[in-house]
Amino acid sequence: MQTGEEVHHQGGLKQGGIVCAGNFIVDRVHTLSYWPEQGNLAHILHQDLGVGGGAANVVTDLASLGFPGKLAAAGCIGADPDGEIVKARLAAAGVDIGGLTALADRVTAHTHVMNVPGQNRTFFYHGGANDAVTDERVSPAAFAEAGYRLFYLGYLMLLPGLDRIGPDGLSGASRLLEAARRAGLTTCVDFVSSEDPEFAAKVGVALPFCDFLIINEMEAGRATGLVVRDANGDLIESALLKAGERLLAEGVTKGAVIHAPEICFWFTSGAAPIMTRSRSVDPDDIVSTVGAGDAFCAAVLYGLHENWPVEHICTVAHAAAAHCLMGATATDGIPDMSVLLREAKETNPA
Repeated sequence: MQTGEEVHHQGGLKQGGIVCAGNFIVDRVHTLSYWPEQGNLAHILHQDLGVGGGAANVVTDLASLGFPGKLAAAGCIGADPDGEIVKARLAAAGVDIGGLTALADRVTAHTHVMNVPGQNRTFFYHGGANDAVTDERVSPAAFAEAGYRLFYLGYLMLLPGLDRIGPDGLSGASRLLEAARRAGLTTCVDFVSSEDPEFAAKVGVALPFCDFLIINEMEAGRATGLVVRDANGDLIESALLKAGERLLAEGVTKGAVIHAPEICFWFTSGAAPIMTRSRSVDPDDIVSTVGAGDAFCAAVLYGLHENWPVEHICTVAHAAAAHCLMGATATDGIPDMSVLLREAKETNPA
């Protein structure tokens, strides 16, 4: 098995690749002086423009990490200025945008992100073209034929055209992931932390077509009906262990990865879960929590594609999330993979 350093510094033609399908959103991040009560005024201290959403964040982070294979985006945007922003940002990062469909009758999805440093962010979201993504609009086979290996889909529960369950008991996501797997791609899935009462049912029908599931602790709880934090907000690790085993039992085939600010569990059928602790970050260094989970996911995909050991993948993923916390947008804090590998070596010299 190759080490991270050996893989990262290989030259020559790009081998393999990752296609990221799903949400593409223009994020306008407003940093506030404080969170006001209704009717009160808060100052906007700073504004940042970014391109966000599961697929956009993950593919951009992979480009920032210096991923050695090909990268592609697949989904829907509007035929509007925001759509041009999405295409320009991704193309500038070296991402193939041929899989993005511009729709004349939809605006590009956009979000106003309200961020108070040191607190969780709040999102005001318009789905636009993301709501029109269906399994008919994405062709996994075309990417497989072009040599891609991994097919990432995110976020379920924020793509109504894929989340909806039909009379046959399947969803658009079920069909899309099945098509990707049939084409020879490894399927990787992420959720969004939705309050939808049908969360468990909608994601559940897609799990049997998911090779790797990469989600946070709250999403794991909603997918399995388990309470994962107590009344004080403390993590219930025993509940996460049950959640991981339940996700495998419901159909996830190769690995269920549940990450939280404190910890990560990696579950594989027939083996004991692997646990890694997160990297400590000084609260004063946190600029925004936007995109930290996507940074973690991007590093996991990188490691999966390069066939790294699980413990090594998790160490690097924790480091990617920590760096993301120091950036204002979802993606501008991500360094080259060489930085994360060096930090991993310093943390675990052996």
